[in-house]
Amino acid sequence: MAATTLRTVWITGGGSGMGRASALTAAADGWAVALSGRRRDALESVAGEITAAGGTALVVPLDVQDRAAITAAAEIVTMHFGRLDALVLAAGLNTPQRRWDDQDLGEFEAIVATNLTAVAATLDAALPALRESRGVVVAISSYAGWTFQPGAGVAYSASKTAISSLLRSLNQQEAIHGVRACHLCPGDVATDFLQQRPEVPDAAARAVMLTPEDIARSVQFVLEAPSHVRIDELVISPVSSA
Repeated sequence: MAATTLRTVWITGGGSGMGRASALTAAADGWAVALSGRRRDALESVAGEITAAGGTALVVPLDVQDRAAITAAAEIVTMHFGRLDALVLAAGLNTPQRRWDDQDLGEFEAIVATNLTAVAATLDAALPALRESRGVVVAISSYAGWTFQPGAGVAYSASKTAISSLLRSLNQQEAIHGVRACHLCPGDVATDFLQQRPEVPDAAARAVMLTPEDIARSVQFVLEAPSHVRIDELVISPVSSA
Protein backbone atom coordinates (compact mmCIF):
# COMPACT_ATOMS: atom_id res chain seq x y z
CA MET A 1 0.00 0.00 0.00
CA ALA A 2 1.18 3.53 -0.73
CA ALA A 3 2.23 5.68 2.19
CA THR A 4 -0.71 7.32 3.88
CA THR A 5 -0.97 10.98 4.76
CA LEU A 6 -2.98 10.03 7.85
CA ARG A 7 -1.27 9.89 11.19
CA THR A 8 -0.92 6.23 12.13
CA VAL A 9 -1.21 4.55 15.52
CA TRP A 10 -0.41 0.92 16.31
CA ILE A 11 -2.42 -0.49 19.23
CA THR A 12 -1.61 -3.76 21.00
CA GLY A 13 -4.48 -5.33 22.90
CA GLY A 14 -6.71 -3.63 20.34
CA GLY A 15 -9.46 -6.24 20.22
CA SER A 16 -11.21 -5.44 23.48
CA GLY A 17 -11.51 -3.15 26.47
CA MET A 18 -9.36 -0.05 26.62
CA GLY A 19 -7.43 -0.98 23.47
CA ARG A 20 -10.61 -1.30 21.44
CA ALA A 21 -12.00 1.97 22.78
CA SER A 22 -8.70 3.72 22.04
CA ALA A 23 -8.75 2.42 18.48
CA LEU A 24 -12.29 3.63 17.83
CA THR A 25 -11.55 7.04 19.34
CA ALA A 26 -8.34 7.50 17.35
CA ALA A 27 -10.05 6.46 14.12
CA ALA A 28 -12.90 8.89 14.77
CA ASP A 29 -10.28 11.63 15.12
CA GLY A 30 -8.82 10.80 11.72
CA TRP A 31 -5.97 8.45 12.60
CA ALA A 32 -5.20 5.29 10.63
CA VAL A 33 -5.18 2.41 13.10
CA ALA A 34 -3.20 -0.84 13.17
CA LEU A 35 -4.75 -3.38 15.52
CA SER A 36 -2.83 -6.19 17.20
CA GLY A 37 -3.88 -8.89 19.64
CA ARG A 38 -4.21 -12.64 19.86
CA ARG A 39 -7.82 -12.98 18.66
CA ARG A 40 -8.19 -12.25 14.97
CA ASP A 41 -11.99 -12.31 15.14
CA ALA A 42 -12.04 -9.57 17.80
CA LEU A 43 -9.57 -7.46 15.82
CA GLU A 44 -11.59 -7.90 12.63
CA SER A 45 -14.71 -6.81 14.48
CA VAL A 46 -13.05 -3.58 15.64
CA ALA A 47 -11.59 -2.97 12.18
CA GLY A 48 -15.06 -3.45 10.72
CA GLU A 49 -16.47 -0.80 13.03
CA ILE A 50 -13.72 1.59 11.98
CA THR A 51 -14.09 1.05 8.25
CA ALA A 52 -17.90 1.16 8.43
CA ALA A 53 -17.53 4.66 9.89
CA GLY A 54 -15.21 5.67 7.05
CA GLY A 55 -11.93 5.10 8.87
CA THR A 56 -8.78 3.19 8.01
CA ALA A 57 -7.73 0.04 9.86
CA LEU A 58 -5.21 -2.77 9.50
CA VAL A 59 -5.40 -6.06 11.40
CA VAL A 60 -2.08 -7.59 12.47
CA PRO A 61 -2.71 -10.56 14.83
CA LEU A 62 0.02 -10.96 17.40
CA ASP A 63 0.92 -12.76 20.61
CA VAL A 64 2.93 -10.15 22.48
CA GLN A 65 4.95 -12.88 24.22
CA ASP A 66 6.43 -13.82 20.82
CA ARG A 67 9.32 -11.45 20.23
CA ALA A 68 9.86 -12.48 16.61
CA ALA A 69 6.19 -11.89 15.92
CA ILE A 70 6.45 -8.40 17.42
CA THR A 71 9.32 -7.55 15.07
CA ALA A 72 7.41 -8.89 12.08
CA ALA A 73 4.27 -6.98 13.06
CA ALA A 74 6.18 -3.71 13.35
CA GLU A 75 7.53 -4.24 9.84
CA ILE A 76 4.05 -4.99 8.48
CA VAL A 77 2.58 -1.86 10.04
CA THR A 78 5.30 0.47 8.83
CA MET A 79 5.42 -1.05 5.35
CA HIS A 80 1.63 -0.91 4.96
CA PHE A 81 1.19 2.69 6.07
CA GLY A 82 4.65 4.03 5.29
CA ARG A 83 4.84 5.67 8.70
CA LEU A 84 4.14 5.22 12.41
CA ASP A 85 3.26 8.22 14.52
CA ALA A 86 2.11 6.62 17.76
CA LEU A 87 2.12 3.40 19.74
CA VAL A 88 -0.53 2.47 22.33
CA LEU A 89 0.32 -0.51 24.50
CA ALA A 90 -2.91 -1.92 25.93
CA ALA A 91 -2.23 -5.66 26.19
CA GLY A 92 -2.26 -6.93 29.78
CA LEU A 93 -2.50 -10.04 31.91
CA ASN A 94 -3.26 -10.96 35.51
CA THR A 95 -4.51 -14.02 37.40
CA PRO A 96 -6.85 -14.69 40.33
CA GLN A 97 -3.92 -16.43 42.07
CA ARG A 98 -1.94 -13.31 42.90
CA ARG A 99 -0.68 -13.66 46.49
CA TRP A 100 2.61 -15.10 47.73
CA ASP A 101 0.70 -17.95 49.36
CA ASP A 102 -1.16 -19.03 46.21
CA GLN A 103 0.68 -17.69 43.15
CA ASP A 104 2.19 -19.96 40.48
CA LEU A 105 5.63 -18.92 39.21
CA GLY A 106 4.75 -20.02 35.70
CA GLU A 107 1.86 -17.55 35.75
CA PHE A 108 4.19 -14.97 37.33
CA GLU A 109 6.52 -15.26 34.34
CA ALA A 110 3.63 -15.01 31.86
CA ILE A 111 2.32 -11.86 33.54
CA VAL A 112 5.74 -10.20 33.52
CA ALA A 113 6.28 -11.30 29.91
CA THR A 114 2.99 -9.71 28.83
CA ASN A 115 2.96 -6.59 31.00
CA LEU A 116 6.64 -5.64 30.91
CA THR A 117 8.88 -7.60 28.54
CA ALA A 118 6.39 -7.28 25.67
CA VAL A 119 6.18 -3.53 26.26
CA ALA A 120 9.97 -3.26 25.96
CA ALA A 121 10.04 -5.51 22.89
CA THR A 122 7.27 -3.61 21.11
CA LEU A 123 8.88 -0.28 21.90
CA ASP A 124 12.19 -1.56 20.58
CA ALA A 125 10.59 -2.75 17.34
CA ALA A 126 8.64 0.47 16.80
CA LEU A 127 11.36 2.91 17.86
CA PRO A 128 13.06 3.45 14.47
CA ALA A 129 9.76 4.55 12.93
CA LEU A 130 8.85 6.64 15.97
CA ARG A 131 12.19 8.42 15.74
CA GLU A 132 11.41 9.36 12.14
CA SER A 133 7.98 10.72 13.03
CA ARG A 134 8.96 12.21 16.40
CA GLY A 135 6.19 10.00 17.68
CA VAL A 136 4.39 9.40 20.94
CA VAL A 137 3.89 6.30 23.09
CA VAL A 138 1.12 5.59 25.58
CA ALA A 139 1.52 2.57 27.84
CA ILE A 140 -1.81 1.80 29.49
CA SER A 141 -0.57 0.67 32.87
CA SER A 142 -2.54 0.67 36.11
CA TYR A 143 -3.19 2.51 39.34
CA ALA A 144 -0.96 -0.28 40.72
CA GLY A 145 1.84 1.04 38.52
CA TRP A 146 1.56 4.43 40.20
CA THR A 147 1.04 3.51 43.84
CA PHE A 148 0.97 0.24 45.76
CA GLN A 149 -2.35 -1.61 45.58
CA PRO A 150 -2.44 -4.65 47.91
CA GLY A 151 -5.03 -6.54 45.88
CA ALA A 152 -3.43 -6.11 42.47
CA GLY A 153 -1.10 -9.06 42.80
CA VAL A 154 2.61 -9.68 43.24
CA ALA A 155 3.47 -10.17 39.57
CA TYR A 156 1.03 -7.58 38.24
CA SER A 157 2.17 -4.86 40.64
CA ALA A 158 5.84 -5.55 39.98
CA SER A 159 5.40 -5.53 36.20
CA LYS A 160 3.27 -2.39 36.08
CA THR A 161 5.54 -0.49 38.48
CA ALA A 162 8.52 -1.30 36.27
CA ILE A 163 6.84 0.31 33.25
CA SER A 164 7.39 3.70 34.87
CA SER A 165 11.17 3.23 34.87
CA LEU A 166 11.07 1.81 31.35
CA LEU A 167 9.31 4.89 30.00
CA ARG A 168 11.36 7.36 32.00
CA SER A 169 14.51 5.92 30.45
CA LEU A 170 12.91 6.16 27.01
CA ASN A 171 11.99 9.79 27.56
CA GLN A 172 15.44 10.66 28.83
CA GLN A 173 17.33 8.92 26.04
CA GLU A 174 15.03 9.55 23.08
CA ALA A 175 14.20 13.21 23.68
CA ILE A 176 16.86 14.06 21.12
CA HIS A 177 14.63 12.37 18.51
CA GLY A 178 11.44 13.97 19.78
CA VAL A 179 10.00 10.67 21.01
CA ARG A 180 7.62 11.10 23.98
CA ALA A 181 6.10 8.45 26.25
CA CYS A 182 3.29 8.54 28.79
CA HIS A 183 2.71 6.15 31.68
CA LEU A 184 -1.10 6.10 31.84
CA CYS A 185 -2.36 4.79 35.18
CA PRO A 186 -6.12 4.25 35.43
CA GLY A 187 -7.98 3.14 38.51
CA ASP A 188 -10.75 0.57 38.26
CA VAL A 189 -12.13 0.27 34.72
CA ALA A 190 -15.24 -1.72 33.88
CA THR A 191 -13.90 -4.20 31.32
CA ASP A 192 -13.68 -7.97 30.93
CA PHE A 193 -10.27 -7.76 32.61
CA LEU A 194 -12.17 -7.76 35.90
CA GLN A 195 -12.90 -11.46 35.30
CA GLN A 196 -9.27 -12.11 36.33
CA ARG A 197 -9.90 -10.93 39.90
CA PRO A 198 -10.24 -13.39 42.79
CA GLU A 199 -13.66 -11.86 43.46
CA VAL A 200 -15.30 -10.52 40.33
CA PRO A 201 -17.04 -7.15 40.92
CA ASP A 202 -20.81 -7.12 40.50
CA ALA A 203 -22.87 -4.74 38.38
CA ALA A 204 -23.22 -2.20 41.18
CA ALA A 205 -19.45 -2.02 41.66
CA ARG A 206 -18.84 -1.70 37.92
CA ALA A 207 -21.38 1.11 37.62
CA VAL A 208 -19.13 3.53 39.52
CA MET A 209 -15.90 2.54 37.78
CA LEU A 210 -14.21 4.27 34.86
CA THR A 211 -15.28 3.16 31.38
CA PRO A 212 -13.03 2.11 28.49
CA GLU A 213 -14.18 5.26 26.70
CA ASP A 214 -12.90 7.40 29.60
CA ILE A 215 -9.46 5.90 29.10
CA ALA A 216 -9.67 6.23 25.33
CA ARG A 217 -10.32 9.97 25.64
CA SER A 218 -7.28 10.23 27.89
CA VAL A 219 -5.14 8.30 25.42
CA GLN A 220 -6.29 10.61 22.64
CA PHE A 221 -5.47 13.65 24.76
CA VAL A 222 -1.88 12.43 24.94
CA LEU A 223 -1.72 11.52 21.25
CA GLU A 224 -2.99 14.97 20.24
CA ALA A 225 -0.58 16.91 22.46
CA PRO A 226 1.74 19.29 20.55
CA SER A 227 5.11 17.83 19.63
CA HIS A 228 6.90 20.02 22.18
CA VAL A 229 4.71 18.69 25.02
CA ARG A 230 5.45 15.48 26.91
CA ILE A 231 2.93 14.05 29.36
CA ASP A 232 5.15 11.81 31.45
CA GLU A 233 2.48 10.27 33.66
CA LEU A 234 -1.28 10.51 33.80
CA VAL A 235 -3.30 9.09 36.71
CA ILE A 236 -7.06 8.72 36.30
CA SER A 237 -9.38 7.70 39.13
CA PRO A 238 -13.09 7.09 39.44
CA VAL A 239 -14.69 9.59 41.81
CA SER A 240 -15.74 6.70 44.08
CA SER A 241 -12.15 5.56 44.75
CA ALA A 242 -10.67 6.12 48.19
